[in-house]
Amino acid sequence: MQKVERPKTLKESALESLRNAITSNLLKPGDRLVERTLCESMGVSRTVVRECIRHLESERLVVGIPNSGFIVASISDAEVKEIYDIRTLLECSAVRECSQKATPEVIQQLYELHDEIATHLLNDDVSTALKITKDYYEIIFKTAEKHVSWDLVEQLNSRISRLRALTLSSTGRKTSGPKDLYGIIKAMEEKDSEKAVEICARHLKEAYEIAMQTD
Repeated sequence: MQKVERPKTLKESALESLRNAITSNLLKPGDRLVERTLCESMGVSRTVVRECIRHLESERLVVGIPNSGFIVASISDAEVKEIYDIRTLLECSAVRECSQKATPEVIQQLYELHDEIATHLLNDDVSTALKITKDYYEIIFKTAEKHVSWDLVEQLNSRISRLRALTLSSTGRKTSGPKDLYGIIKAMEEKDSEKAVEICARHLKEAYEIAMQTD
């Protein structure tokens, strides 16, 4: 039977909307979060807005300023480096294990997700591409049976998505990024774990360098 999706609550929808506004850089670092403005733009109560802001504070996407409310958080150069160091360690390990365990069905799933990511990026739909990219990596981690590692990635995911959106604004990244994702799948399909890891590491190194220049 087909899985039935649970309808999103008002808070979940508002939280996703506000998070997407930050990760897509519509709301930029340092921008003040004005409750009244957010209530009007999202059509929700002040209580819902406050709950969303508190949740995003726990994700380190917003920060409270004494006597001034909340603003969109900045990501320091040191934090960017640390995030990419963690990503490189965890993702390369997951790619290596996935190369050895991936079935033809998993490989096909990854190819399909790659095609969706590439299409959405060509259409400048970065928000949807980011969501599908998360699905792409989730399959890799879970196929590799790296469940604790995926939990750690999930905790960083909002900031990872924000950095991905930043790097995708760079010239050529909307095509070179999906090309790397395709190369990783192809190497895994051929059971060439070393090549898959090499592409993964290079992909992240280039993304880090772009993020540092853009930030």
